Amino acid sequence: MANTAGVLARRKAREEDGIGSHTNAVPFHQQDFELLRRKCLQTGSLFCDPTFPAGWDSLGYNQLGRYSSKTIGVEWKRPSELCSNPQFIVDGATRTDISQGALGDCWLLAAIASLTLDPQILKRVVPPGQSFTSQYAGIFHFQLWQYGEWVDVVVDDRLPTRDGKLLFVHSAEGGEFWSALLEKAYAKVNSSYEALTGGSTIEGFEDFTGGISESYDLKEAPPFLFNIMRKALRLGSLLGCSIDIGSSSEMEAMTRQKLVKGHAYSITAAEQVHHLGSLVDLVRIRNPWGQVEWTGAWSDDSKDWDRVEPEEKKKLDYSADDGEFWMSYSDFVSQFSCLEICNLVPDMLSSDEVGHWNYAEFEGAWRVGSTAGGCRNSPATFCSNPQFFIRLEDVDDEPHDGEDGCTVLVGLMQKGARRERRFGRDLNTIGFAIYEVPAEYKGRTNVRLGPDVLLQKTAVARSQTFINLREVSERFKLPPGEYAIIPSTFEPHRQGSFILRVFTEKEAHSSPMEEDVNTDIQEPDFGHDDVDPHFKRLFVQICGNDSEISTFELQQILDKVVSQRSDIKTDGFSLQTCRNIISLLDMDGSSKLGLVEFHTLWTKMQRYLEIFRSHDMDGSGSMSSHELRAALSEAGFQVNSSVIQEIVAQFADTSFAVDFDGFFGCLIRLELLFKIFRTLDKKNQGKIELDLQQWICLAIN
Repeated sequence: MANTAGVLARRKAREEDGIGSHTNAVPFHQQDFELLRRKCLQTGSLFCDPTFPAGWDSLGYNQLGRYSSKTIGVEWKRPSELCSNPQFIVDGATRTDISQGALGDCWLLAAIASLTLDPQILKRVVPPGQSFTSQYAGIFHFQLWQYGEWVDVVVDDRLPTRDGKLLFVHSAEGGEFWSALLEKAYAKVNSSYEALTGGSTIEGFEDFTGGISESYDLKEAPPFLFNIMRKALRLGSLLGCSIDIGSSSEMEAMTRQKLVKGHAYSITAAEQVHHLGSLVDLVRIRNPWGQVEWTGAWSDDSKDWDRVEPEEKKKLDYSADDGEFWMSYSDFVSQFSCLEICNLVPDMLSSDEVGHWNYAEFEGAWRVGSTAGGCRNSPATFCSNPQFFIRLEDVDDEPHDGEDGCTVLVGLMQKGARRERRFGRDLNTIGFAIYEVPAEYKGRTNVRLGPDVLLQKTAVARSQTFINLREVSERFKLPPGEYAIIPSTFEPHRQGSFILRVFTEKEAHSSPMEEDVNTDIQEPDFGHDDVDPHFKRLFVQICGNDSEISTFELQQILDKVVSQRSDIKTDGFSLQTCRNIISLLDMDGSSKLGLVEFHTLWTKMQRYLEIFRSHDMDGSGSMSSHELRAALSEAGFQVNSSVIQEIVAQFADTSFAVDFDGFFGCLIRLELLFKIFRTLDKKNQGKIELDLQQWICLAIN
């Protein structure tokens, strides 16, 4: 319960105070850069980061672990121990500052290389004013986007070395250290350097920008892809490409024309040149190794450049031994397998003259027993998944394919992917489906689509496949209308947290689809004379001499009643449930139940029993926790996913089944909580304030 409350509090703080935005980044591990640097300067000491120490755990856990041959002779040294005049950035950050070391993170380095193309983006990731001279204290900081929020990551400048040279990323000249320190910050947020091994450039793109990415299979490249690339580069988007491998033996194998398979490249330009009287589409590509370049047509030494005017050659900077090269777009499509584009959010773009995406971002969770419903192959649980609403009103301007519609980019990202590696945990297989909202629900977001829509209607769009990647993203063109996005794992009962992001070309309204928390219980107004004479006689027999039923007597009575039924399962009513019943129904403050109060309980119990049996779909005597939301609704309680998660945690068993005493105890507890809240909400504002005494008395109840 405390964890859920914390999540909701952080979400509210982000919404109200902008915490987690780029202008108000969250200090990672609660480390304040300015405060830590000031303390070091005051004491004359160099910062040593206790949260990411210069030791084996920070290197890795397997291939770079304590007993690995790859870590023999590794020493952690500060830049001043490696060269006489270390520099943070020399003459601005450039693509040649990034050369790969003994770590398989070329995907990350390709993203860093693309980052240098836009000084505005680079400035946000690498805050200015850092150096090895002015206010140097062995501490640096960087800002990274992590699962929906920006974090400010502090690192010390102790870097892993071997034989006096940096072990991982380094600058070509050897005296510039911003890229090595950025790599360290990225390793820190992912728990170790080894956690960075293997990946997609998209991941780095997104963590440097907060943007959303899309992939293109170049074997099926659309005819307008070159124009998309040019427009994307003009908008400041980050682009990467790679060549697929057929087996692990092909990893980083080289083609005859010196392209490296399984290697992440960054795309730095897409231009046209005049050649023999016609225009040729060219793509400029960078190898993060800083060397090994394409040797085919339009390469640095190609004779194709002899027929290009000197002014154009100079403009394109066509020849330099820096790992960057040009090739024709047609060769690019035939030689490479995959293109990745990261589309930027508006506040990351440096110019107001270009078009901006509109976007929305939501946190969500799949929790076993409540919201982990799996895909539509699991009809009994699919409708339990989180749901998100989007309203599309205006069609795109100048559609590239000539057809009217609304362009939508949807990205579903699961959290904590790399940090979980050291524990051997695999990524969930994820995807999403998009349904049109039926006419009777249009204009409303405080509803949820049920089986009548999600199981009877066909999705209007969906992710191409369910796959175990950090993120699944797709581009769609939909008619104007209202839609529900259903993100899910492929299999049900898979735990995980996610971020859902929606980018649209035109302004659109997006929000979670959640019912408002509310209750509507129709209570019969019983008086003493309304009680059946037979019930009165029964009450006299069981209540004892004081004509009232205590907590302990109530427990015995309820247990005896339900134990005689073969159609329901029960472990017996807890004393806490019986106390809640009396707290709810005790009208005279006696802490016991009189005749009318017990009759009210009996009537309530009969009604709840019928609801329970109607939702025991397999007649097992217990109810699946995935049926709780519908059962609660029938009983008059409207709750959202956060409340459902807490209810399941409190009232379901280890197999996520709810027996009758758990179901009844849940309803009584909910009714009591609503009653208390409305008593305290004297102005009917939907919120209450408690002093400490009130809070303790309420919480301990």
